Amino acid sequence: MWVSMKSTNSKAPTRGIAILGSTGSIGTQALDVIREQSKFLHVEVLSAGRNADLLIKQALEFKPNAVVIAEPSLRDKVFDALFDEGIKVYCGDEALVQVVEMEGIYMVLTALMGAAGLRPTLSAIKAGKHIALANKETMVVAGELVTAEARKAGVDIHPVDSEHSAIYQCIAGEFHNPIEKIVLTASGGPFRGFTSDMLASVTKADALKHPNWSMGAKITIDSASMMNKGLEVIEAKWLFDLNKDQIDIIVHPQSIIHSIVQFEDGSMKAQMGLPDMKLPIQYALTYPRRLKNTFPRFDFLDYPSLTFEKPDFKAFRNLNLAFDALAKEGNAPAVLNAANEVAVARFLNDEIAFVQLPDVVEYALSRVSYQSKPDLESHLESDKEARAFALEF
Repeated sequence: MWVSMKSTNSKAPTRGIAILGSTGSIGTQALDVIREQSKFLHVEVLSAGRNADLLIKQALEFKPNAVVIAEPSLRDKVFDALFDEGIKVYCGDEALVQVVEMEGIYMVLTALMGAAGLRPTLSAIKAGKHIALANKETMVVAGELVTAEARKAGVDIHPVDSEHSAIYQCIAGEFHNPIEKIVLTASGGPFRGFTSDMLASVTKADALKHPNWSMGAKITIDSASMMNKGLEVIEAKWLFDLNKDQIDIIVHPQSIIHSIVQFEDGSMKAQMGLPDMKLPIQYALTYPRRLKNTFPRFDFLDYPSLTFEKPDFKAFRNLNLAFDALAKEGNAPAVLNAANEVAVARFLNDEIAFVQLPDVVEYALSRVSYQSKPDLESHLESDKEARAFALEF
């Protein structure tokens, strides 16, 4: 498996954390964790795309060494607000690639949306920074490349997705025991039990109502279409060095069991907890320690019944597309991811219907030329081509 579980120096001073995407759902919850664990963690870098007001507010509270605002037109606003604090202000995507190399950073939490997280993650790895990975698209697009660079640099990748964090926790202490298979759990989203005909009439408002998790719009739509689970399957392949036949999906509506590992003797381990992203975020940032916190605790009596269902591959065609891309490898997962990002954006902009999401992805997969051994530039070119075809659909 790839994810390394080397013990880290728990006697060191507070760990410097760079949060790429600090104004999003994962970023703000990571700051909640750092606020509570300030004796062990501090902020070195914050970054945002366009939410300058929240970035400024965060910087004034956490006093990072530097901030990055991606939108050039907002640079002066952020600079003026933070000038008296002595906080460095950088601007643009290229600055994000460079700032992760700063000396005071121990770990980079990559919480950017989509494939935008790939280049800064690779830059951080090459600079020897440990990674807390909340940006699953980085592994989907270029998992083979990312894991190879991490091995070369001796860098740990700590998964933040609740499902992969669960697997990560289940295999702790099991290094010499091969995994027979893993089971990724899925809530089923707001359309659990829907047929293809029923999905034809769902609205954007319906799709944005996740029953269990509080997340950003893009990942909420991915959950509704089950693409999120498909992307997680591909991510798991690279994080844990598995083949597609070792990865199962089960629908678990209560979202209490986050994932399961089955070992070669048939025994299984499951990680459980409330559907609260702060738990896997803290585990990644503070590994290997489990620090006391004030997060809500699970009570079995609140969940007297935990149920499981088979996913519907016919109604949720994105699952088949993801498994097919995983089997094909090469640039297929990058095309899948890029086309899906565009499809979700178009759905949120009321340009396409919910049931057309997999149609857009399938169209792009059929149009972009397949490459079996792409390098970074080839991945990025495939990403660009897929987005163009997804817009063309």
